[in-house]
Amino acid sequence: MTLRILVAGVHGYGQIHLRNLARLRDGDADVRLAGVCDPRPLTPGLRALAGNAPEGADLPGLLAATHPDVTVIATPIHTHVDLALAAAAAGSHVLLEKPPAPSLAEFTRLEEGMRRYGRACQVGFQSFGSEAVPAARAMLAGGLIGEVTGIGVTGLWMRGGSYYTRARWAGRRWLDGVPVMDGALTNPFAHGVATALAISGSPVARTEADLYHANDIEADDTSSLRITTADGMTIGVAVTLCASRSREPEVVVRGTAGRLTVRYTLDEVVPDDGPTLVFPRVDLLENLLAHVRDPGASLIAPLKRFREFTAVVDAIAAAPAPAAIPPDGWRVADEGDEPHRVVAGIEPLVDAAASGGRLFRELGAPWAGARSGVEGGDGAGSEKNIAK
Repeated sequence: MTLRILVAGVHGYGQIHLRNLARLRDGDADVRLAGVCDPRPLTPGLRALAGNAPEGADLPGLLAATHPDVTVIATPIHTHVDLALAAAAAGSHVLLEKPPAPSLAEFTRLEEGMRRYGRACQVGFQSFGSEAVPAARAMLAGGLIGEVTGIGVTGLWMRGGSYYTRARWAGRRWLDGVPVMDGALTNPFAHGVATALAISGSPVARTEADLYHANDIEADDTSSLRITTADGMTIGVAVTLCASRSREPEVVVRGTAGRLTVRYTLDEVVPDDGPTLVFPRVDLLENLLAHVRDPGASLIAPLKRFREFTAVVDAIAAAPAPAAIPPDGWRVADEGDEPHRVVAGIEPLVDAAASGGRLFRELGAPWAGARSGVEGGDGAGSEKNIAK
């Protein structure tokens, strides 16, 4: 049967979804673009991708007019839950961009609503479509590196000023009194955090966050995180959008007999002293369409898999606001597409924090003040009041 797809939010990452749909249509897949929803008019390039599909700014109205089987939601983070529930109430399954919700309370509301409407919700964590993650878990279960002793996540990217002016919500923790949580840990490097949690397979017991920003923003762009899981494992996360050069993010699993590195953007698993193994990736929309046609086909990234990740988001939201790195702690560099700020000495600090499960302030970073981390309570079962 031909499935009708509506895409909400197309001026940012939603363009990728439009191109993906064009790829599916070109491959003679039984899919059709039913409509495009965005408050801004389509550019000529977007209109070419959308073809003759109807366009509008009102999602409920488009849902009622087009009756999509699947709605792809690639809108600002703080709109995810309301729009996903509107689509589900109209009878549509949902592909929801990450992070699914800006707080655990909102995640619970979304989960209960999807269950009530009987619709499926796939979350756009692309790394979960990679066979590299289950392959890494199988290697670890087989004892390839002995007993696992810890996990580290590193992220070193460059982002210029336009990254934070691309939308009103960009670089914000709050907007109009509601949580947005557009920080480095919860948006661009959310894949690394979620992948590490998936590899661990244990619930979150405690989260400590150490948050900073070199750019003139509210959210974090340079941060470290220590997650302690229920089985006592430490996951150290250290990321920045203020690197001197970009490097592929890595999830490094340490064991008593070696290390295993997962490069989730490249679908690679690299054992110590072994060849780089490259794995295929399943497209999340194709997987959702297969599930819609046959409910017996399992979703790769169902909403329920990201409760633990959202517990971490909750702890970051409850942490002290990111501290500004003083001007003597960063410089302006011209490498890349546009000038961007580079935090002094950030590369070795990121590596040391992730590998040792330590926070930037514990490593004595000169721009990291003495401040307390915030624990994430009792993991995914703990909800916090994070009203501003």
